[in-house]
Amino acid sequence: MKIVSDYVFGKFIEYDESQYEDVLNPSTEEVIAKVPKGNLETLEEAINVAYNVQSAWEELPPIERGMYLKKIANKIRNRASEIIDTIIKEGGKIYDLAKTEVYFTADYLDYMAEWARRYEGEIVNSDRPNEHILMYKKALGVTTGILPWNFPFFLIARKAAPALITGNTIVIKPSVETPMNAQIFAEIVDEVKLPKGVLNIVNGSGSKLGSVMANHEKVSLVSLTGSETAGQKVMLEASKTLTNINLELGGKAPAIVMKDANINEAVKNIIDSRIINTGQVCNCVERIYVDEVIKENFVDILVKEIKKIQYSNPCDDKKSMMGPLISKRSQKSVQEKVERAISEGATLLCGGEIPNKKGYFYPPTVLDNCRNDMEIVQEETFGPVLPIISFNNFEEAIYLANDSKYGLTSSIYTNDLNIALKAIRKLDFGETYINRENFEAMQGFHAGVKHSGIGGADGKHGLDEYLRTHVAYVQIKN
Repeated sequence: MKIVSDYVFGKFIEYDESQYEDVLNPSTEEVIAKVPKGNLETLEEAINVAYNVQSAWEELPPIERGMYLKKIANKIRNRASEIIDTIIKEGGKIYDLAKTEVYFTADYLDYMAEWARRYEGEIVNSDRPNEHILMYKKALGVTTGILPWNFPFFLIARKAAPALITGNTIVIKPSVETPMNAQIFAEIVDEVKLPKGVLNIVNGSGSKLGSVMANHEKVSLVSLTGSETAGQKVMLEASKTLTNINLELGGKAPAIVMKDANINEAVKNIIDSRIINTGQVCNCVERIYVDEVIKENFVDILVKEIKKIQYSNPCDDKKSMMGPLISKRSQKSVQEKVERAISEGATLLCGGEIPNKKGYFYPPTVLDNCRNDMEIVQEETFGPVLPIISFNNFEEAIYLANDSKYGLTSSIYTNDLNIALKAIRKLDFGETYINRENFEAMQGFHAGVKHSGIGGADGKHGLDEYLRTHVAYVQIKN
């Protein structure tokens, strides 16, 4: 039985038995680890030590900070097999996706390390003689990262790498459902001898620790990846101390299929964008809008292909195409949403029933004849369910796609460049994918609008989230 520890100032901290809760394998429902419920004294210590060492960490040349990130990346690659196995066990992720997550995390750390010599300030022309206006880029200070369970290992790097390369320190709170991978990350940080207190990991529930991570006077930025509700709570707490916020929240990504689209390619990419991690990804396709001219053919091909998706325990089957949902609660939530959609008039074409087997599995499900006002179209499902709506023309498709409180990702399938460019201009989303699956690049900028969040991650714009501008006016003598 794995006992997960907190990691603060270079020490692994354990507690008495009463302060732990179970971690389950969602494929088998078996207890595989114990994780701390959350210790407020430990969190306070973590924030304080991060605060105390931050200035010394920022004084290191960025290139030296970057070398630590590269060392962590190399250690991750050396322990890749172990980390992949851990992610599969605690998160139910299929082998190929777990492998992608681990190596993408290492590459991400290397990528962010390369910004050491690239991020820069400015010199601005003055209106006064003999004056120089200098704009410095400086670290914010102590940052905190509150993580979800769906990409638990990568999201440590997504929050820690830009923070550390720019001179900030960080306190990470993993999800209590997937804490084992974070323990390995802490071990790697310890092995590379990252200065003590620069990166700390404190486990526990968000309801217990989240408010302190958001409203502590010594915290300069709180970054959350999670639900809309969690984001609202963090924003409220952060307002008490005017702490900077970075929120990546829910999504309800539309996929628009125009009548000139390559139907087979559209079907493949939409399925890939829906079943990834069993539909538990914020940028997953969550609703389909298809031109009524091709709808019948499109739906026939979609249902035929989606019925080929086999789900199984990825711990036992490296070739599993889809694993379980993360919990019994998630499984029940998806089923209830499907049942309500059917009661409101949707037509079930495949799936739609919880299988009679161990694990929190749910079959790929397609719902036809949906309306835009249905819950299944408006609220995030976070499961392998595809509602379908037809449209008459491009303008209607854009209207329906934008008729959502969310605005993270979107996609359109068309061979008409004019239509594609119009869609980019008119779609009210942070990201738009043209004729491809929904999956972002580390050098891009992953950010939503509306209820999908504030701020973003990745690339140079994601790096800027961890920097502040200090302006100096320097008057020199003649």
